[in-house]
Amino acid sequence: MNNFLVPVVEVAIVLINIYWWVVILAAIASWLIAFGVINTHNRGVARVVDILYRLTEPALAPIQRILPNLGGIDISPVILLVILYFIERELDELIFYLMSTSS
Repeated sequence: MNNFLVPVVEVAIVLINIYWWVVILAAIASWLIAFGVINTHNRGVARVVDILYRLTEPALAPIQRILPNLGGIDISPVILLVILYFIERELDELIFYLMSTSS
């Protein structure tokens, strides 16, 4: 059974790493939109920003509900990245445990 779980956990780690970059891209896109660097009237840009928003909003919304209002600063992406980091570390520990018990 342990031989089956290791690849599954490794795939989960890869997906977490991909999602990590999606969160970073979404945060950068929101900053660029706020400062007027990119124009959301462009159809391609609007589509990319919408995809990033749809991918990150389900994870960011609960964090934003818990956080107090900090003015114009949104630190929910940073908190989500920290949570993803800790989940990834725990999965790494699980792989180590599974590999050490399989022999």
